[in-house]
Amino acid sequence: MGLEPEPLFQAWSYFRRRKFRQCADLCSQLLERPPSEQEPDSEYTVFQAAWSLKTRALTEMVYVDEIDMDQEGIAEIMLDENAIAQVARPGTSLKLPGTSQGGGPSPAVRPVTQSGRPITGFVRPSTQSGRPSTMEQAIKTPRTALTARPITSASGRYGRLGTASMITNPDGPFINLSRLNLSKYAQKPKLAKALFEYIFHHENDVKNALDLAALATEHAQFKDWWWKVQIGKCYYRLGLYREAEKQFKSALKQQDMVDTILYLAKVYLRLDQPVTALNLFKQGLDRFPGEVSLICGIARIYEEMNNISSAAEYYKDVLKQDNTHVEAIACIGSNHFYSDQPELALRFYRRLLQMGVYNCQLFNNLGLCCFYAQQYDMTLSSFERALFLAENEEETADVWYNLGHVAVGIGDLNLAYQCFRLTLVNNNDYAEAYNNLAVLEMRKGHVEQARALLQTASSLAPHMYEPHFNFAILSEKVGDLQRSYTAAQKSAEAFPGHVDTQELIKQLKQHFAML
Repeated sequence: MGLEPEPLFQAWSYFRRRKFRQCADLCSQLLERPPSEQEPDSEYTVFQAAWSLKTRALTEMVYVDEIDMDQEGIAEIMLDENAIAQVARPGTSLKLPGTSQGGGPSPAVRPVTQSGRPITGFVRPSTQSGRPSTMEQAIKTPRTALTARPITSASGRYGRLGTASMITNPDGPFINLSRLNLSKYAQKPKLAKALFEYIFHHENDVKNALDLAALATEHAQFKDWWWKVQIGKCYYRLGLYREAEKQFKSALKQQDMVDTILYLAKVYLRLDQPVTALNLFKQGLDRFPGEVSLICGIARIYEEMNNISSAAEYYKDVLKQDNTHVEAIACIGSNHFYSDQPELALRFYRRLLQMGVYNCQLFNNLGLCCFYAQQYDMTLSSFERALFLAENEEETADVWYNLGHVAVGIGDLNLAYQCFRLTLVNNNDYAEAYNNLAVLEMRKGHVEQARALLQTASSLAPHMYEPHFNFAILSEKVGDLQRSYTAAQKSAEAFPGHVDTQELIKQLKQHFAML
């Protein structure tokens, strides 16, 4: 019969092996023992050790890295009280990224998001949302990759974390925050740090977490950089960005840390100061040469500012440091594809496949690259694999939409019509499919159906120029010049550099001048 390990040591072993549920259960058994059985330890008692370990285990079960997680809810976007210049200088704002500053593809080649930024090669938190200009648009627009519901402050990930306490313990919360004497815990640094993370991540009680952090940093005589970073995180979550900036700067003076630089850059991006964030990242690279997260941060900002060529250069620098960085490979591949270099894009996507990335999106991209690189033998098999791996209806709709494009490319318009219809069966908010179906209906001479489809497309995606332009052309053909002019103006607003739109507006103005 083998020797049973000491229970606290076994709980610690579970924690190290990331078996957090078993660790928490074992700590609960230790905490339920009568005080006589709990031997005093040299530093602090077994009871305190078990309490601290259970707190950490429960925190780890719901822990989300704050640096990469950044979802703005409708309330945060539309009810933001921070004063930001309404007419920012070109290249200094993320809200008005403007036309392509770095010689990247135009919206005619590379699709754009609602906010006017090109679609990236990698889905990140907040890249799906854009920045709506009106409350109506904010409520109508799907905010995440997976759901059509707009993110409110409650439906974002922050709100869900607070319910973790009810899930993890059927008898009620492990720690009753309302009865805690925070000043007592603030004087015990080892317990205070575990307790802070529990309150912040598990209970999602930012106010109590902030109180504890303020007391603890005071007890540490304002010399502990870790507490300053935590206070900054609380201020950021509460929307007090200038106070968060002060805390992060103070922490950086005491201890140079990559994480603190990333938090501070997040504050500047939320304040719509991308140039300041870029300078901060570049200063960070002087102190931490070759740090991948800093280079990647610079690339993301350039990409959001529509400076695609600079973004691609920095993503290449990322790959020099870490040649298995999925985001950099995907973004460079996407950039090559939209720059009319599908063969090069194919190499990058094949690299992802070799690295073990195996999902619907990758095979979807491989299928498109194979088609445009004229490797037709692989095209349909890649799309079949993508359909097989699709996890939800939105992904299936994307695959059918791309198959529709392949069908148009080979001249099989009946197959294209069926593919675009299947796209709408899976996702009836797919504006691009409505637009393409309208074009096919126009070819068949079904003017009214085409008009209805184009109106649906333009209402679903007002940021796309194609439905507006097609509607303008259709209206002009049937003699409805006023509607044609209105739609052409919307098309010019969405894509100022579109030559055909400018020509149409010129023709319509000549018509109106003759009347």
